[in-house]
Amino acid sequence: MKRVIILSAVLMLSTCMFAQSNKEDVDLIQSIFGKEKKELVQVYMTIPEAKSVKFWSLYDVYETARKKLGQERIKIIEAYATNYETLDNKKATDLTTKKLAWADKYTKFQQLYLTKFTAVIGGLQAAKFIQLEDYIENCIRLSIQEDIPFIGELEKTKTTGQ
Repeated sequence: MKRVIILSAVLMLSTCMFAQSNKEDVDLIQSIFGKEKKELVQVYMTIPEAKSVKFWSLYDVYETARKKLGQERIKIIEAYATNYETLDNKKATDLTTKKLAWADKYTKFQQLYLTKFTAVIGGLQAAKFIQLEDYIENCIRLSIQEDIPFIGELEKTKTTGQ
């Protein structure tokens, strides 16, 4: 029953999530870490003052592009939530393919920006930044995954009466 309620909430909120993805992103990060993302980056990264202006300028461009990728992920989650109860082989394969393509696109995005950040702050600092980004992204993925029922879970709870 809990999963049915969560699925219903995901369906109802999915439109709001897409429209407010930047706000949701900020809220989710704040709920996990107690700080805004930029503040986390400022605390974790030790950018020399001479490189600071270039770093933060590139960071702002990076964040804008990353948020667009986040909106694509939200569309995939919305499609899953919309189709969950009637999921068939074709739709499940399609959604999984889209999810994997998104993950590949995100990895390529990180590779591109690793090169750009390396040019601005050096390889060690750029690797540190990507490591922080990976940590934040993994926390966000876990938070999302905890609220999405596994395929077939809803049917299983109906038959067992849980």
